[in-house]
Amino acid sequence: MSLQTEFEFTLPRGYVDRDGNVHKHGIMRLATAMDEIAPLRDLRVRANEAYLVIVLLSRVIVKLGDLPNVTPRVIENLFAADLAYLQAFYRRINEEGTTTFPVTCPECQTEFEVDLASLGGE
Repeated sequence: MSLQTEFEFTLPRGYVDRDGNVHKHGIMRLATAMDEIAPLRDLRVRANEAYLVIVLLSRVIVKLGDLPNVTPRVIENLFAADLAYLQAFYRRINEEGTTTFPVTCPECQTEFEVDLASLGGE
């Protein structure tokens, strides 16, 4: 059995580049210890610790649509819904090693799993 280190995702809204192209599909890899430590040396993070998530996500997202690189500038320009989605996705794959999440229907109390990777929408 091999360890899955990369996970596909689909953003709810998508990153809109300068030309108006929307990039929704991407790949995030598992974070390493250095991914979590290195941003602490970044001056932007030192000036505003809320910026940590921007730098961290730019390190672990290895692909987003047809973009050549995912930089902090790309993450800065995501819609708030997409940033929240990526933060939850990051926590899920790094804490649980999976994109599935157990849920219970509030109406019938049926328990089932939802795959966060598929929640972005089409």
